[in-house]
Amino acid sequence: MVVVILLQHQIRGVNLGMNMIGTIIKINCDIHNVLCDNKIYSCKCRGIFRHKHIVPLVGDTVEINEKDCMIEKVLPRRNEFLRPPVSNIDQGILITSLKSPNFSFFLLDKLLILMELHHCQSIICITKVDLLNKLEQEKIKPYLEYYQKIGYPVVFNTDIFQIKKILNHKTSVFTGQTGAGKSTLLNRLNPDWNLKVGEISLSLGRGKHTTRMTELFLLDDGKVLDTPGFSALEFQEYSDEQIREAFIEFENYPCPFKDCSHTNEGECAVKAAVEDKKILESRYQSYLKLLERRF
Repeated sequence: MVVVILLQHQIRGVNLGMNMIGTIIKINCDIHNVLCDNKIYSCKCRGIFRHKHIVPLVGDTVEINEKDCMIEKVLPRRNEFLRPPVSNIDQGILITSLKSPNFSFFLLDKLLILMELHHCQSIICITKVDLLNKLEQEKIKPYLEYYQKIGYPVVFNTDIFQIKKILNHKTSVFTGQTGAGKSTLLNRLNPDWNLKVGEISLSLGRGKHTTRMTELFLLDDGKVLDTPGFSALEFQEYSDEQIREAFIEFENYPCPFKDCSHTNEGECAVKAAVEDKKILESRYQSYLKLLERRF
């Protein structure tokens, strides 16, 4: 009996030795490209995944069997996005155009709140500064300084060295306005990617979608996810309290009542801060829209 038990442990040890830990970098139908030790394996999932309703995502850390290229296990996720379906994101690079398409406070705030709800750091990346005249540049400057002040780094798409530094040792998702220059920036970071760049629709004032498939790219010591875009930012699953807490600057203005919603209450420190221009009026309006889920 003892011999049998020891033999079973030895067999399990051999099987575990054949397994490797890697990251899913691309999914095409039932083929999952998994990066392990600088080598890419085209893997399928065990049939039991379907019965257990396990759906692997790009960004997942997985255990694979090297011999038959099968995904054996999906390891616990740090976070998970539904649209697009990606996981284990460290930070979001929010591509924000100042013109063509025009700067959108509400879209930027939605993306910032989405990242906060998923416990991701946000970096605001500004594009198309050259399309603004000096007066327009001066006008937008205080708003960018505000976002920096409350904790969101702001970089410009022309500073490739700084952006690469930010991406190092992180898994980053690039997202933002359609037509804001996401694919152009990614191609500047690594011309070998040769991502398709879309045109701007003059009638709509926005770009055409060019990214068709979610894929993770390697850049130096970091990983970059290019996505088809957060086409439908859903907030219905989150409570009012979660949305309120995701506006990180609100905590600097504690209200007399702990459960203050910052809407209809008379003694509200947040509303007072908005009136005193300590909180951007546009941020507060974004907050109200998200509470009412009207967007």
